Amino acid sequence: MTLPLTVSSRSPTPPEPAPAPIVPDAVNVLGVPLALTDYDATMAWMDGTIAHDQKGYICVAATHTIMVCYEDPELRDAVLNSSITVPDGQPLVWAMNALGGDLDDRVYGPELMARYCERAADAGTRMYLYGGRNQGALVQLALNLRRRFPGVKIVGGYSPPFRDLAPDEEDAIVDEMNRSKADVVWVGVGAPKQEKWMAAMRDRLDASVLVGVGAAFDFHAGLVPQAPEWMQAAGLEWLFRMAHEPRRLAPRYVRYNPRFIRCFARQYARHRLLGNTSER
Repeated sequence: MTLPLTVSSRSPTPPEPAPAPIVPDAVNVLGVPLALTDYDATMAWMDGTIAHDQKGYICVAATHTIMVCYEDPELRDAVLNSSITVPDGQPLVWAMNALGGDLDDRVYGPELMARYCERAADAGTRMYLYGGRNQGALVQLALNLRRRFPGVKIVGGYSPPFRDLAPDEEDAIVDEMNRSKADVVWVGVGAPKQEKWMAAMRDRLDASVLVGVGAAFDFHAGLVPQAPEWMQAAGLEWLFRMAHEPRRLAPRYVRYNPRFIRCFARQYARHRLLGNTSER
């Protein structure tokens, strides 16, 4: 279903030609290469990929994603085949820095989406929204983004059912996305579904960039509150989200957070041991 377009009288300023996309270095955290990048560098990669008519997808990883990769080979393949996997969770930034990284901040999916929408409103980048709780929530998301970022070009949207799509339904959505001539497809169907979807659909879609941003759709649609900044900075966003959606999120956090701590403690111990050995 194509969302209604809003025509702006504002004339976008032609941007400077974007340089070729540069894939950042990465730090391996429990087998997943996490990009040493920030918002500006990630958005520059997106612009460069579009400008040079290339294709790729971005995974936005929290500790949950890292741990599920251990038990879900399809997710692991999707994440390892991404163009960039950015650290969405603050604990992952701490883990990367403990292993030798030098990051000041995470690349938080909802914030990346907001910053790029602001950038896209000036550049004229065309965007498609795939996800959301239902079509009504998706329309509300598009409305909120247009109010917040006047001139942003949202060229279509679709909220898929929670079940797997039938082949003819999948073909129809591919055709619609390609007809929209979107440059970027924002994917908000939650992990690990969105990572698998991007990996499976990448070669079928004309859009240059796919970005899986999970809960960003609910946040920007105003359906779910975001944690206060102090909780985000302290790595406690999971606690805030679990308190607001305990039935859905408590099993995830209770199972995977302790496992991440145990597994990373072993990786860090090996890292320190090897570092001390190399200094002798």
